[in-house]
Amino acid sequence: MAVRVVVVRHGESTFNVEKRIQGRSDDSRLTAKGVEQAVAVRQALGKLCFDAVLASPLQRAWQTAETIVAGTALEPEAVDLLREVDVSEWEGLTFAEVKAQFPQDYYHWHRRPQDLQLGGRYPIRDLWQNARRFWQQLSNRFPDRDQGLLNLLIVAHSGINRALIGTALGIGCEYYQALGQENCAISILNFADWHSPPQLESLNLTAHLGDPLPAKRSGVRIVLVRHGETQWNREQRFQGQMDVPLNEKGLWQAEQVAQFLKGVRIDRAFSSPLQRPWQTAVAICRFHELEIIPVAELAEICHGNWEGKLQSQVEQEYPGMLNQWQSQPQQVQMPGGENLTQVWQRTAQGWQRILSQCQGEETALVVAHDATNKALICQLFGLGPESFWAFKQGNAAVTVIDYPDGIPGIAVLRALNITSHFGQGILDCTAAGAL
Repeated sequence: MAVRVVVVRHGESTFNVEKRIQGRSDDSRLTAKGVEQAVAVRQALGKLCFDAVLASPLQRAWQTAETIVAGTALEPEAVDLLREVDVSEWEGLTFAEVKAQFPQDYYHWHRRPQDLQLGGRYPIRDLWQNARRFWQQLSNRFPDRDQGLLNLLIVAHSGINRALIGTALGIGCEYYQALGQENCAISILNFADWHSPPQLESLNLTAHLGDPLPAKRSGVRIVLVRHGETQWNREQRFQGQMDVPLNEKGLWQAEQVAQFLKGVRIDRAFSSPLQRPWQTAVAICRFHELEIIPVAELAEICHGNWEGKLQSQVEQEYPGMLNQWQSQPQQVQMPGGENLTQVWQRTAQGWQRILSQCQGEETALVVAHDATNKALICQLFGLGPESFWAFKQGNAAVTVIDYPDGIPGIAVLRALNITSHFGQGILDCTAAGAL
């Protein structure tokens, strides 16, 4: 049984506007804008049929959930484990007041959240534990069945949503601040079954709210794009480092992502030298009058003897190896090609070269490939090749990575795998299959 879990943060609240810490306080409620945001989520999710809607009982989340399901036969179910992080000592204080009155704790909250201690407890560690308990309860309530797709909607808060996504993907609570969660943003997790690690299809989508990209607060921003579709993508044929160009649809996708990013300030541009990302980068950069800098380390994984072959051919010539690639990718040495450890090492080197050329408030465009993009994203969270499939990267999809405190500082995955510019709703409908 496949499971799709759609995770939504509550709409704008009165405490959000006043820049106050909410925690588990129930004094904060939706603003008029927050209600409008919830209506926008309802419209964005309109084509999805949910089997259950689970919500935090705190009124800002509960009202958001009720607004989303209005006009349907669904009713939200209150789940205590979906309450926000317990920072009761700070509730009602502004962020500025907490920073002034509790400077050491505030530092831990932002830089070492796993070490934040309030009232003898560790709020972020406890939040991660609540998230693990929630997933266990969910799998017990909806046990695997032979077929079908289970659609679940979760409406909760910034902190617990980060914990849900983090625990599902094996991300530790030290990365609490590294997952973006805007008001009424949408994130999607896909499980093949409850016994398999999920894939994060998208994170922090905001296009339905009129914001193509989540707002940039400060520091360097990287807009990471995967190349548009090739004919080999469409055929599910391994291309690796063979220099396959974009097909007709890929050229259209490149144009759509170029239009999508037309109004975004971009100061620098980098690309894998292979022509499919380079063509995508050229389409984007014609609106920004930028020279594209080639980064050889961002070339696609070398599939060696698999390149040019269909998945069925690989299975016939290398029995069982394709299944291992899909289930234990860290153990695969491509015949005549690379392994993922090598990809991790060279993409890290390329990423550092890119970051060394960015400064201040600049935004840089980086266009590369499925495998190299996944490697870069995994490394933001200290994840190794075993987590290769954790993050989806669709053709010509946009991912946003911020360094709000500058480089070197914590990297925040502000949004993942945006494909709304193709006009097909919130789900990624791009080609799937071989890299």
